[in-house]
Amino acid sequence: MAAEELQCIIKRCQILEEHDFKEEDFGLFQLAGQRCIEDGHANQLLEIIQDEKNKTVVKSMGWNLVGPVVRCLLRNGEEEQRKACFLMFDLLVKLCNPKELLLGLLELIEEPSGKQISQIILLLLQPLQTVIQKLPNNKAYSVGLALSTLWSQLSLLPVPHSEEQIQADDYGLCQCCTALTEFTRPFVEDVANNKENEKLKHELLKFCFKSLKCPLLTAQFLEQSEEVGNDPFRCFASEIIGFLSQIGHPVPQIILNHGRKKKTWDCLELEEEEDRQLAESLASLAYLVFVQGISIDRLPLVLSPSYLLQLNMEHTEVLLQRTEQSVFSKGLELLETSLLRLEDNSLLYQYLEIKSFLAVPQGLVKVMTLCPIEALRKKGLALLQLFIDKLDSQGKYTLFRCLLNTSNHSGVEAFVIQNIKNQIDTSFKKTYNKWFAGAQLTSLLDLVLSLPEGAETDLLQNSDRIMASLNLLRYLVIKDNENDNQTGLWTELGKIENNFLKPLHLGLNMSKAHYEAEIKNNQQNSQVASTCKGVCSVTVGGEEIPTMPPEMQLKVLHSALFTFDLMESVLARVEELIEIKTKSPSEEGAGVQLSSVS
Repeated sequence: MAAEELQCIIKRCQILEEHDFKEEDFGLFQLAGQRCIEDGHANQLLEIIQDEKNKTVVKSMGWNLVGPVVRCLLRNGEEEQRKACFLMFDLLVKLCNPKELLLGLLELIEEPSGKQISQIILLLLQPLQTVIQKLPNNKAYSVGLALSTLWSQLSLLPVPHSEEQIQADDYGLCQCCTALTEFTRPFVEDVANNKENEKLKHELLKFCFKSLKCPLLTAQFLEQSEEVGNDPFRCFASEIIGFLSQIGHPVPQIILNHGRKKKTWDCLELEEEEDRQLAESLASLAYLVFVQGISIDRLPLVLSPSYLLQLNMEHTEVLLQRTEQSVFSKGLELLETSLLRLEDNSLLYQYLEIKSFLAVPQGLVKVMTLCPIEALRKKGLALLQLFIDKLDSQGKYTLFRCLLNTSNHSGVEAFVIQNIKNQIDTSFKKTYNKWFAGAQLTSLLDLVLSLPEGAETDLLQNSDRIMASLNLLRYLVIKDNENDNQTGLWTELGKIENNFLKPLHLGLNMSKAHYEAEIKNNQQNSQVASTCKGVCSVTVGGEEIPTMPPEMQLKVLHSALFTFDLMESVLARVEELIEIKTKSPSEEGAGVQLSSVS
């Protein structure tokens, strides 16, 4: 019945010119054709389309059937029905108006969600390429529209991370990446053969940068081996970088234009958000080149390690600003690769005048203190140490001051203080270093040997920093004689006592008294706690310890008390050493006399 209706519509239209076809005719044509497919009469519909007498009508109206035909192909129906639909689809692509077909195909690509996205893209990419190549003009706009639509849909798919996920490719993203390079290649070759095709070049350039951001920015790459061809993301990255080169933007040009993005990419007319996305794309490219080694052989061999580090520091900063593990871990890898090229103590302090050279260490601090994954926290710490090792003395000094003023984390401050101690020790044992001796060191010690809030400082929260400061002070007292005073310690001793030692004494006395009282209260209230199903709460320092069994709370309180005792012990030893060092010769002799008498 539907096939007969379709024949009647076609016969009525055969006697008309194309421009006389009515909108009603298009609707009836589509409805009748769709019913043919739904009723299982695809073969009859195929015969009508194949009939040479119907060619003009099909050419004008046939694009309306693309949707029903494609939906039939996506269903797991009868093999005979699907075969007829495949043949129809090929015929419609060959016969129909390419402009109408293009819009119809892109609408079909935009429809699905989830796993169906990859299914329809894999089905339509080849026909879409054929339709665009048939367009008589304005091909650049059509290519841009198609690539933008495809990328928007692909960006909705989850990126597989493990080798198992990549091999399973449940959502088809890996297959789509491979197919997308095949779709794009002819248009890239068009630009390569005609460098004046600026509009098409512009659209391809946008697509390449979008691809560097998604999926390549978040994609994990398999270990490099002889079987790297099995890694679809590495293959996709290589293709995208190759496309950039073919359209006139080879890797060396992009990498070495670092820092001049606005000037280099004026043709993209970027908004603020797009500029941020471009920064992420360039950071992704830097990772692919310097860490994954894709096209690194195209870079000039004469570039110095410090210059390469400068190129990559801004990219590292961009990557560390992202919160996804898959992205900021790439920032860590890029930084490590760049730093390992440098000799220790060779990075001049002037580099710290570049914004990213201070922003990256602060980014590492965030990884060290906020990342939930221990291995990445440790890597962040190791890279901060590696960065410190590469700086010259003035650079180390400058970075230490910056981190002490900005980290707001006791553990990080303790790490910095330990590094300061190491530099002072090197100055004593090897070569005198003015940045870690005398007036310069005195200025640094003002930051180290002080309590942020005097005697009211939370000693438990700042215990790492305070212990590191006490150990540094003990080292200085032992190592630097009062007569030599290389570090300036003895000149500043009065200030250190007033700003650090005395407030610490008072703070320890208050803290110990408070915690001892809490332990006593906890023990007295243990019977009440048992009536509350063995759970109680304790308030320390104005904050309530999370609800836990009484015996666990006692352990927490005793642990805090042990920390204060340890702190007090080191403090007492420091004061004892100061007293010994500052005694006059006569006092020392009297001490010996008294001790012999006793």
